[in-house]
Amino acid sequence: MNALLSRITIDPQICHGKPAIRHLRYPVESMLEYLAAGDTFEDLLKEFPDLEREDLQACLEFAAQSLKLKSQHLVLA
Repeated sequence: MNALLSRITIDPQICHGKPAIRHLRYPVESMLEYLAAGDTFEDLLKEFPDLEREDLQACLEFAAQSLKLKSQHLVLA
């Protein structure tokens, strides 16, 4: 397993079982939404001091790997 992906955990007791960062209550989905909205890694690391740069890189890697696993095509509007 990719070392970055080991930072992403799924636990039914945390974030309703959604993928999260290192058993913390930071859902991958939320971090991706912040990044998509224009926040930088530096912005997020200031806002959430218990996160590390590798955690955010892991979120991007998780999203990339998840898309590779999907067999459906995305329609961009």
